[in-house]
Amino acid sequence: MDEEYSTASSAGGGGGKKAGVGKQHNTLPLWGNETSMNLNPLILANIQSSSYFKVHLFKLKTYHEVVDEIYYQVKHMEPWERGSRKTSGQTGMCGGVRGVGAGGIVSTAYCLLYKLYTLRLTRKQVNGLLNHTDSAYIRALGRWLVNTQLI
Repeated sequence: MDEEYSTASSAGGGGGKKAGVGKQHNTLPLWGNETSMNLNPLILANIQSSSYFKVHLFKLKTYHEVVDEIYYQVKHMEPWERGSRKTSGQTGMCGGVRGVGAGGIVSTAYCLLYKLYTLRLTRKQVNGLLNHTDSAYIRALGRWLVNTQLI
């Protein structure tokens, strides 16, 4: 892939777009912050520090390996593993309803979402996620990838 960036950047600190993006190049334009993938900072920090991401997902290098991992490992689409967050004593918007107020062990789904982002998928690969017939979780992660990062 072409790794050169144009000097244009958005007002929100979103960084520049890649040179040579578009339909004819089969690369997808990115929107927003390229380092955080527009994720909540607490979720991003927990993904990057999780042993699952650093040890297990680091070994996965291809799109197909990651899709297989989604198929076999993702059991829910919540940001935190069940029972890993301390929500006692919190009230209002942070009281366990919003999902990011207290942290915990970040879920497999969110780690795999970030891994998909780091692979810099092509149009064909993203369409493969969106139209996958084997798992609703694969389709859901493809949709999240489109909603959080890709135009």
